[in-house]
Order: sequence, then C-alpha cells, then structure tokens
Amino acid sequence: MAKGPVTTKRIGVLMGGESSERDISIRSGLAIYQSLQELGYNAVPIDISKDVVNALKKEKIRFAFLALHGGIGENGAIQGMLEVFGIPYTGSGIMASALAMDKEASKKMFAYHGLPVAPFIVIRRQTKGKKAADTQLPAVDFPLPWVVKPVTEGSSIGVSIIKEEKDMLPCLEKAFSFDNRVMIEKFIPGKEVHIGILGQRVLGGVEVRPSLEFYNYEAKYTSGLTEYIIPPEIDDATYEKAKDIALKAHKALGCAGASRVDLRIDEGTRVPYILEVNTLPGMTTTSLLPKIAKSAGMSFSDLIEEIIRLGLKE
Repeated sequence: MAKGPVTTKRIGVLMGGESSERDISIRSGLAIYQSLQELGYNAVPIDISKDVVNALKKEKIRFAFLALHGGIGENGAIQGMLEVFGIPYTGSGIMASALAMDKEASKKMFAYHGLPVAPFIVIRRQTKGKKAADTQLPAVDFPLPWVVKPVTEGSSIGVSIIKEEKDMLPCLEKAFSFDNRVMIEKFIPGKEVHIGILGQRVLGGVEVRPSLEFYNYEAKYTSGLTEYIIPPEIDDATYEKAKDIALKAHKALGCAGASRVDLRIDEGTRVPYILEVNTLPGMTTTSLLPKIAKSAGMSFSDLIEEIIRLGLKE
C-alpha cells in the first residue's frame, strides 16, 4: 500500500521576509514546496515580506513549514504570531529561536551549561548611525586573531577575521552596519564541523573546507568554493565529543525539530567549541542538513516528512 502524507492540513511554506538572508530563504522555501507537492501535500508558498496575516487567513493555513532565515523569521517573532493564531509550525519555539539567534545570549547559556565557547566580548553602539570610531572600545584580553561578527545575523553576514589590531575599526564598521551589537571572539584555529540534529538525536556531521579565508557568505553559497567531507576527517573520539556537545547545545537552548550546530575543533587541544545553533538551517537539496541526512540514509523527502511529524507533535 502506498504511503500517504503524514497530515492533510493545509501547509503554508513561509519564506522570504526582509532579512539579509532573504534570497537563501526563498531557495530553501521553493525546494521544500516542490518536495511537498511531489509527496502529495496540500501546500502553498507564502512570502512573509507581504501581508503574512491576511495570507495565512486567505489560504486557510493550518500548519506552517518555516523556511525562513534570519530576522523576524528566526528570532521567535513569527513563531509567536503563529502561536497567537493557534497554527502549529516546524522547528523551535519562541524562546529557543530568540536565544539561538542572539549569539551573546546563546553563548552565555552554553557557558552556564558547561559547554565550550571561545572567549568573547560584546560591544554595544547606543546611537544608530554612530561611527565605530566614536564607540568606546574595551580592552580585548585574549590574543589575536579575532573574529568580529554582528550578534544577530546569520550566514556569516558582516563577519571578518582580524589578524592585526589596526584592522579593528573597518571590521567593526562593517559589523555595525548590520547590528548595534557586535561580538569580538577569539578565532579557534582548526577544522570546522557542523552537526545535524533531528528531534533529540544526532543525524551526523559534515566538515567544511572553504577555499577562502573562512566559511563566509560567498563560500557558503558559491558552487565550488567549499569542499564538504562526510563524515568529518577527525578522530572518532573527537567526532563523538563534537556530536555530544552539539546535542547538549541544542537541548540547552530548548530547541525542537531540526537544527544544525556549528563548531570549530581546536587543532591543538581537539576541543570542539560551539559557534552557534541554527534553528532553521538551509533546506535546499544541497544544503548542509540535507547532506547530513542523506549520509544517515534519509532522502530529502524523508527529512521533510520527519520535520513535519516533529512539528505536529510539539
């Protein structure tokens, strides 16, 4: 007997929005929508940059598959709106989404739970439009190189690596153009490994080897600029530790559904340091989570259906 869809509810695939990750969200959303159509679901794509409330009502949406990245789509705002309307959705809830999107808050949560994070400080710019040169810079008490990043952006947008202090101001200016809070973090030399979580279990991991200086926006979304190794080429003990830390990070924030935890493996100590937890990771057929799922024996369609099942249970 042929297997039917796991729900007959009208599904809205929410994508787009107005964050700096809009284009990637559209790509994720269309891949999900196409898969849902092929699986026989009653689904419709919805761009939330338009009147999302009226769109949900007009389309009679009873379940939301979130394909949003960054901004209000990933920081708990859309999740809160859906809960007000009583519409179940995929992924993490309001609190976990907000914590994961805020790198300062999430790192403090990880540290509270005894999970390894690189030393960091956060600089706040109180006045919008104020130049970085006018911002009081605190002393950084950990050695170069440093990573400078906006606190609430994704896809490595606005991120720079500083090797000399003289490069601080232009890098801060770049990061401040995206956020009024900027994090300066100790750069961890070593391999970058991303761990996929589904529900409360580890799917596996992928090592990313960008040909550029680091795994930035260009390296992530330009074909051929990054090599992906599954499973990561690290020793078994380190890999198991990375998976354990990733799952604990997912749980520490209270995440649900699918997430991807990004780590740097210190080349000397082999300690896996948490970079961030992505509560709505990329979902194109070539994104990292689907790659990890495929290595675990799950097709893209299988992954989509399991994410729906988890969303219906939450």
